[in-house]
Amino acid sequence: MLLLHAALLGMVQGLTEFLPVSSSAHLILARAFFGWDAEQFGRPFDVACHVGTLAAILVYFRRDLIAMAMALPRAIPPVTDRTARLLWLIVVGTIPLVPIGLALADLEETLRTPKVIVVTLAVVGVAMLVADRLGRRQRKAEDLTWGEAFSLGVAQSLALIPGVSRSGATITTGLAFGLERGSAARFSFLLGVPAMFAAAAHEGHRMIGVPMDAVTKQVFLVGMLTSAVVGYATVTYFLRYLVGHGLAVFAWYRIALAAVTLVWLFL
Repeated sequence: MLLLHAALLGMVQGLTEFLPVSSSAHLILARAFFGWDAEQFGRPFDVACHVGTLAAILVYFRRDLIAMAMALPRAIPPVTDRTARLLWLIVVGTIPLVPIGLALADLEETLRTPKVIVVTLAVVGVAMLVADRLGRRQRKAEDLTWGEAFSLGVAQSLALIPGVSRSGATITTGLAFGLERGSAARFSFLLGVPAMFAAAAHEGHRMIGVPMDAVTKQVFLVGMLTSAVVGYATVTYFLRYLVGHGLAVFAWYRIALAAVTLVWLFL
């Protein structure tokens, strides 16, 4: 039964890490709603699932990542190469992670509650509706200014609060800056690579030397593999979906989930 729960939570992570609905919120709510064993499915398990989705994004965007690595020699200012500029935009967007992460570190456990998630799901859901309706959707990610890239990094960093959603916050902010939906999503996912590496390294450091029995190792492996496979499929579908559709369905889903969670809390 534990392995089945691990597979289900891995599926939840794979689906919600890249869709703008918040993976951390869904993992927390799934455990709260169904009462699954917190010892087996706590933060270390979340990290294992995040490693799976990190692998998915590295494989899916391998050509972009290799192109940016090849553009390093052309990244010396003044930068005229668009791929090198994209690399710099990601670097600038990653800067806010450190100060905001440190500021939220002491509030980590306080924020990982259904009450907080109700608020963040609803607020970001409304913001998504507004940005998707009013955004001009005419620009590419490479056209962002340094200030806009930094602002997108701030939005991504706020996703450390459960319920915000890394992709939800960054895509919404990108749309507010006039990016095309596909460009906003692509930049969001590429910007998420260093953040996901940092999160995995930070949490993984805590696990060094912690003994795990055979069952726990199996649980972690199942969660990681499931999240990787489902995550890759989700990225593929989501980017195709954005070609002809908006974010309204995801925004209304967030608002509906917030309402359901609120009712659950009262009951």
